[in-house]
Amino acid sequence: MTRPTSSTDSTPAGDGAAAALIARRRAAIPRGVAQGLPIVLSEAHGAVLRDAEGRRLLDFAGGIGVMNVGHSHPKVVAAIQAQAARLTHCCFQVAAYEPYVALAERLNRIVPGPWPKKTLLLNSGAEAVENAVKIARAATGRPAVLVFEHAFHGRTLFSLTLTGKVSPYKIGFGPFAPEVYRLPYPYCFRCGGQRPDGGCCQASEEHFSSRLATLVAPETLAAVVIEPVLGEGGFIPAPRDFLHALVRWCQRHGVLLIADEVQTGFGRTGKMFAMEHCDATADLTAMAKSLGGGLPISAVTGRQDVMDAPVPGGLGGTFAGNPVACAAALAVLDVFEEERLVERAAAIGDKLRERFLLWQAAYPWIGDVRGLGAMQALELVEDRSSKRPDSRRTALVQRVAFERGLLLLTAGTWGNVLRTLMPLVISDAELAEGLDILSSALEAAQ
Repeated sequence: MTRPTSSTDSTPAGDGAAAALIARRRAAIPRGVAQGLPIVLSEAHGAVLRDAEGRRLLDFAGGIGVMNVGHSHPKVVAAIQAQAARLTHCCFQVAAYEPYVALAERLNRIVPGPWPKKTLLLNSGAEAVENAVKIARAATGRPAVLVFEHAFHGRTLFSLTLTGKVSPYKIGFGPFAPEVYRLPYPYCFRCGGQRPDGGCCQASEEHFSSRLATLVAPETLAAVVIEPVLGEGGFIPAPRDFLHALVRWCQRHGVLLIADEVQTGFGRTGKMFAMEHCDATADLTAMAKSLGGGLPISAVTGRQDVMDAPVPGGLGGTFAGNPVACAAALAVLDVFEEERLVERAAAIGDKLRERFLLWQAAYPWIGDVRGLGAMQALELVEDRSSKRPDSRRTALVQRVAFERGLLLLTAGTWGNVLRTLMPLVISDAELAEGLDILSSALEAAQ
């Protein structure tokens, strides 16, 4: 059996397939492609993983939020097989095919927004965010972009510029792109600036104008890019009043709002898209991850007039909107409807939050419980008065959980957040089993 370790350079015990493949991995793949736990998978179905030596693990990681409909869902697999037998690739800019158009039509219907919409298909979340900014610049004729602290928007040069976490994402990769400006994210647990009425202290148009006075002129801003719930930054929901104030400010200054729903999209928060929680709409929405059920595909959906701003040939990509990935995505959307996965995410979230609050009451080093729907998190601290991040204990909980059969991810700028990204098809019994394992790992980390 694979022996878990927190070091990516440690070889697992035994002479099995996992040890051999990890040794080959170390020899063939650069160290920059990190692996938090030494696991080698052989197969996965639903919310259950099997490693190369036959060990069963429950999946609370979901391929970093990719597997909302579960691993190898039969409907998605069948759609992939059928499409692969007909057409695997030709490049949509060379010759059109129906799955691309059908998926664009479907996303135009379900993405929030009262106006006519159009959709561009791409390969990854980073590409979606970067193309959303390109479209915003073309539509406004402005160069600057505003983002927020603790954000993660991708690993390409421009999306990495937008990303707020330095280590490990930005170390050694500068200089970065110009005309990107950053404001604090409403991180309420670490802010302490709540208004007397209980609202967010940053939720006003005056706040944005005041903070930007020393950063950038609003008339030069093409777009504001925001995650309605921070993903890699620690599963921090933006308060409703903050998002409403931001929408009003953008409209007042002719700035386009881009919602990065790469991790929050497709049911994770108990709504199809996280922006629906606050009844606010973005001009452009970037999506990826769970859209393709495991295949690489992303999208930008937005106002028709904005999406049509770039000149013909200004958007696209060789593999963007690949027909097999489109077929998988269409099947994913069918599964959401047929299995009522948005409602399932909300129910999972209720169970998670109930257990998380009990743990917070029991352990003084659980500083915060937060999230929307099945996108829930625990922030671990040394103590609640100082709120000093405790990444050591967080890593220990992750490792012990892995040893006991649960795959779990950390997050946060300081690596002190435990987050849940289980497939939404997880059964009640599997969910309870996973939470029991996590409970035992928290107990062991005292």
